[in-house]
Amino acid sequence: MTVNYSFSMNQNNHILPFTGVLPMVTRRTFLRALSAGLLLYPSRNAYAFWKSERGLKMYNSHTDEFLNIQYCSSGIYDPESIDKINYFLRCHFTNKIKKIDLGVLDLLCDIKDRIGKDKTVEIISGYRSPYYNRLLVSQGRNVSRKSLHIQGQAIDFKISGISNRKLARIAKSFRSGGVGTYPEFVHIDVGRVRYW
Repeated sequence: MTVNYSFSMNQNNHILPFTGVLPMVTRRTFLRALSAGLLLYPSRNAYAFWKSERGLKMYNSHTDEFLNIQYCSSGIYDPESIDKINYFLRCHFTNKIKKIDLGVLDLLCDIKDRIGKDKTVEIISGYRSPYYNRLLVSQGRNVSRKSLHIQGQAIDFKISGISNRKLARIAKSFRSGGVGTYPEFVHIDVGRVRYW
């Protein structure tokens, strides 16, 4: 198959728009390209791509607040719902709010949906202000100085009746970032893939 590219110049030596023959894409070529793309695209993202409805039922153990919200409908994120989630996941110590990365919200939703759509997620930590993070470090708590909680890219959670090992195993299956297993909770983030 040949492709003819041609262009012409006008009187002012400006290139005129492309004219020519474009290659025809066959069904077989299209399916091959689609298959290759799905293989190369991370599994969590491919799964998330096909989910048009997303919702979370959450309880915040530090603020004693409950939120049951659908934040994505027909594949479109609802800004008002996202704002409510950002408030819900605020730093409980300073009351500061930061935008939570949609990737970590989607990952939490995907994990919860694997367990059961009706499950309530207990939030241990969402956004963590730099001040509160430094305080935890100074107290010798097991937190990173460069925690992704500060960026709004990490969530610590648990789901009643489900072991943290099982939650971590499900989180790891998405290969979307860091997963930490602790006795009290599971940490997920959308940084580089790593496990502890």
